[in-house]
Formats: sequence, C-alpha cells, structure tokens
Amino acid sequence: MSLGFDGFGSAYFDGDSPEPQEVSLHIAAGMLQIGLDDGVTLRWPVEEVRQLPDLAGKSGTVLRRTIDPLARLYVTDKTLLRHLPHLTRRAPPKGRGRLAAWAVAAVGAVAVQIFVLVPLLADNLAGFIPPEGERALGEATFGQIREALDETGLNPLEICEGADGIAAIDALVTRLSAERDFSRDVTVSVLDHKMINAFALPGGFVVLFRGLIDAAEGPDEVAAVLAHEIGHVVSSDPTRHALRSAGSIGVLGLLFGDFAGGAAVLFLTERLISAQYSQAAETGADEFAHGVLAQAGINPGALGDMFASMKAKHGDAEGVVAHFLSHPSLGQRIAASQAMVDEDIEYTPSMSDEEWTAIQQICE
Repeated sequence: MSLGFDGFGSAYFDGDSPEPQEVSLHIAAGMLQIGLDDGVTLRWPVEEVRQLPDLAGKSGTVLRRTIDPLARLYVTDKTLLRHLPHLTRRAPPKGRGRLAAWAVAAVGAVAVQIFVLVPLLADNLAGFIPPEGERALGEATFGQIREALDETGLNPLEICEGADGIAAIDALVTRLSAERDFSRDVTVSVLDHKMINAFALPGGFVVLFRGLIDAAEGPDEVAAVLAHEIGHVVSSDPTRHALRSAGSIGVLGLLFGDFAGGAAVLFLTERLISAQYSQAAETGADEFAHGVLAQAGINPGALGDMFASMKAKHGDAEGVVAHFLSHPSLGQRIAASQAMVDEDIEYTPSMSDEEWTAIQQICE
C-alpha cells in the first residue's frame, strides 16, 4: 500500500548545499520516499527516521535519517508522523561496528603480548640473567612466599631447621648430583606447612613442604620429587616462569591500574607455588629425575610411585598432584617412570632409615 502526503511547504536539505529542494512524500513498503524536483527519489526506511526539535519554532517538523548526520527533511503534514514508528527513539550510536572491531583488536593485541611476546622475551632473557641476579630474584621470591603462607600474618612461615634432617637432605642432593656436580648450585629448604607440595625458584632454590614429607610412603618418593624439582632448576624453568608471570602481570597492571603492585606480588607468589610449566619442561624434568635417580642407584620408578600414591590418597586436583598434573597426562608420566626401571639392577634406598627419620622430624 502506498500513502501520499501533502508535500506543500516541505523541503529537503542535503547537508552540502544551503538551498532547500521541494519534495513530494510517499510511504510504501516500509520506505519514506522523498521525490526531489530533479526526478531523484530518496528512500528512507521508516524505522530509521527520527524527529529533531524545531529550534525555529515553526509549525513543521524536522526529520533525519539515523545513518546520515547531515541531511534534513522539513515536513508540514502532521499525518505523515503517525506512519513513522520510531520518531522519538534514541538513534543507535554511530560507528558501533568500528568500535567493536577496535575492541576485538585491542583484546587480541593484549593476548598476543601475554601469550606470545612475553614468553618469547622471557625465554631469551633467562639466558642473560647473571647467576647473582637470579639468586637475588629467588631469595626475594622465597621471602614473599613465606610471608604469604604465614597464617598468623605476623611472621614469615618458619623454615624447618632440624640439623640431622638438613644433613640428610644435603647428603641426598650430593648423591643425586654425582658427576653432574649441581649440588653447589642447589639450596633445599623445608617449610613448616601442611601443604602437600614442592616447587623450584630462580637461583637454585628448591622448596619442600612438611606436608609432602608426611604424605610420602617412603624416602625414595621424596628423593624423586627432589630430583624432579632440581631438573627444573638445572633447566632454568623457574626463571623463565617468573619472567613470564612478571611480564604478564605488568601488562595486566597497566590495563587495570595496579601500579602499586600489591595484587601483582600475591599473584606472582601463587603462580610460582603452583607453577605449571610447559609440556616440554615437565617432560624434561621427569627425564632428568629418571636419569639422576638411576645414576645414583635409586629406583627411577619412585617418581611414578609418588604420582600413583598421591593420586590414590588425594585425588587429581589437590596438593602435589595438582602441581604435577600439567600435561603430559599423569598416566603417561607414571608409565614413563616405570619404563625406566631395569629389572636386572638391584637398586638401593635413597637414604638410610636414620636419615629418613631425621628428615621426617626436621620440623620438630
């Protein structure tokens, strides 16, 4: 159906010329058809037509199309307005698609920085940090972790200092080191906390928790965890991980305004405690543990035994199992550890009964 309206006194302004053009007006098929005196017909969808205030106080009405910021239509026939359903509705913002595209691009740029550029830069920088700088980073981070884990909020979490236990751990590191001679570059500490966990920090720091020692079924399982974490130290995985986390935190801090760094410190602490390394790093640390255990005459299957016993006791998502659950799968890692066992070799315990007892009592 086509509706015609009185175009007398109506005028169209194209926005480029100050001269009005006389028009004829019709509505057909949802279109306001504006016939110009030069024979051109403009078609405005009725849902895109909006009414503007008539600042001159005239009896007519000024209309515009939402997608055209300049053109104006001045009409005098009020009956036309009843057929324009959205006269007073607010027009959608201009450039919304462009704004959305910029938002997507911004998110993509941040993602590229966090997941590509920061890791790439961290991997390259890790090889240039001098040992004393790496050591200082590890010491500072260890202090932050002790403060974060202290439940009283008054003092840093205590380091277990039983002399016999410390001596037993030092002897174990020396035995694992053998010809590789990394014992001078590794510092092992036990924290008096019930968490079933262990992790490595930059600068050769390896941290065991009392909860891990209490949960172990034997000394070889603790030796296997220690060997795995030393593998991360030897490969500088903690340094790369710390640099990646710090870089990601820096990008997010700029975005969300955490310039003071309070949240960043807590986040970095959590990331280092529950470090989830890449598949290559985890596989490398496992293989390192298998090798040093076998070289020291200790059953390399102890690493798989530790995985299996911890999973049976604590499930898949808690404590040391969560720490070791990063891919490859836990089942694959247990199988890989068992495959390293040579049935023709008679392995010896990682430590004596007296040394194991001393380690179990290191926090007393």
